[in-house]
Amino acid sequence: MSVFVLRRVLTLLATLVGASVIIFLVLDALPGNAAQMLMGADASADAVRALTVKLGLDQPLAVRYLQWIKGLLVGDLGNSYVYGTPVFSLIAERLVLTIPLAIMSMLITVVLALSAGIYTAANHNKLADVGVMSLTQIGIALPNFWFAILLVLLFAVRLQWLSAGGFAGWDDGIWPGLKSLLLPSISLAVVQAAILARVTRSAVLDVLREDFVRTARAKGLGKREVLWSHVLRNAMIPVMTVMGLQFANLLAGTIVIENVFYLPGLGRLIFQSIANRDLIVVRNCVMLLAAMVVIVNFVVDVLYAFIDPRIKVHDL
Repeated sequence: MSVFVLRRVLTLLATLVGASVIIFLVLDALPGNAAQMLMGADASADAVRALTVKLGLDQPLAVRYLQWIKGLLVGDLGNSYVYGTPVFSLIAERLVLTIPLAIMSMLITVVLALSAGIYTAANHNKLADVGVMSLTQIGIALPNFWFAILLVLLFAVRLQWLSAGGFAGWDDGIWPGLKSLLLPSISLAVVQAAILARVTRSAVLDVLREDFVRTARAKGLGKREVLWSHVLRNAMIPVMTVMGLQFANLLAGTIVIENVFYLPGLGRLIFQSIANRDLIVVRNCVMLLAAMVVIVNFVVDVLYAFIDPRIKVHDL
């Protein structure tokens, strides 16, 4: 087990290094000059050059990359070109919203998807199966930003149960904050739940056709006991794989959804920083999102070994 985890840790580190190189090179290759953007179109060449030197943009590419990596390792992410404040503080302020939003969305996704997937698999080829799968097909086709607008029109404009946007914060208690994130979480979760429900249904149906399931039924075990005690655990490997990928989609989706609901989260910070060409903020935000995705997939890989011991034996 220790060798299995060590291999996964080495893979995680290699992935993070590769991601950092790609992120740095892609953002550095973007046209335009951050110093020129900050100084304005009417700024003199000497003023732009002086700001370029001050920001360290005149240094060689390799030097700037190594300085960035060194800062990441010690927690010094530099100062924002636009705001003039430490990037670490900017990101920390926005994560207070984005992390709960992602967790809420993932919880809603898992609850809806597993319930629908298991239910339809247990009622295969029945009316309930056809109906739920038809709904999931519609869910897959819905753009999450368009569904978010529909939710706002229904629950905020027409029924006036929830606010149309903004974030109440956590100072007044957990419930006002969660209430502000409810519609955005549902907007992010619906499409992902539709996909995961179909994967869960297929995985459960595949396991139901296995010989050990027929043996368990022949021994007199009930359908419900077989489903929950024997089938579900064996069906979780492909389901967990998709969950790890969906977490990445949820994080990427926050960039759009946070702008729809005017939420001061990490996604909105990235959007504003791109518009202002505050590339040092964009670079660190994207690296953080990449690291979160890689770490989640690392956790999923380790959980594989607990769910199915044959995986770690094969890897060793």
